[in-house]
Amino acid sequence: MNLLKSSMILVLLCITYISNSQSSTSESKFAIGLSTGYNRGLGFQANFTALKPIQALPIHLRFGIGYTSLDPGSSSDARRIFINNATNGVPEEKGKAFDYRLDFLWETSLLNLEESYIVFGPRYSSFRANFKYVGGNEDFDVTSKQYGLGLGVETHFDITERLQLVVLGGLDYFFNNTLKGHDTSYSPDDDNVNPRNDNENNDEEFTFSDANDAIKQPSLMPRVMLGVVYRL
Repeated sequence: MNLLKSSMILVLLCITYISNSQSSTSESKFAIGLSTGYNRGLGFQANFTALKPIQALPIHLRFGIGYTSLDPGSSSDARRIFINNATNGVPEEKGKAFDYRLDFLWETSLLNLEESYIVFGPRYSSFRANFKYVGGNEDFDVTSKQYGLGLGVETHFDITERLQLVVLGGLDYFFNNTLKGHDTSYSPDDDNVNPRNDNENNDEEFTFSDANDAIKQPSLMPRVMLGVVYRL
């Protein structure tokens, strides 16, 4: 009889252990996501999240890569500032930026919703503006690479046990950096390389301020996006 009781207790302990092990191993540790929306232009983002990598802290850690189609700036001013004062040709322009972001997602009850986060972290952007003048024999890029910071809020809504709808809004700020185009560059400290002369201003050399006004490199980047997250 004692052997039977001992065996039953052992079986119950085994069942309890297995149940706890299954529940702990089935808990998601990582997630992947996709989102799209407004990011000073049409933007797309893919991300990978480590869910509470430090169990004692209510924080997720997320790495994201994004692509945004942007207004590159003024085609006429770009040619004057980076190449010459010609005005011939029909201008065509386009701009794009790849951004890389590390987000800390801090759980909050600020929005009084089931699952909401304050999001903050460092940013890095690789920007390229292209200006082409059909019939004017000019086609050149202006590029910049910038560091930045971001802050926002987001809310997750359950669709299934592992799939969630995500709504997010925020603002990224990127610090001005050198603008390079053709054989010319303009830096924030005005240590410029081969700056052009402004024929509308007594042939004074253009400055970084002039180039930065003409080229819309990332600066303030408001974000309103919608996406999905799948917990692995």
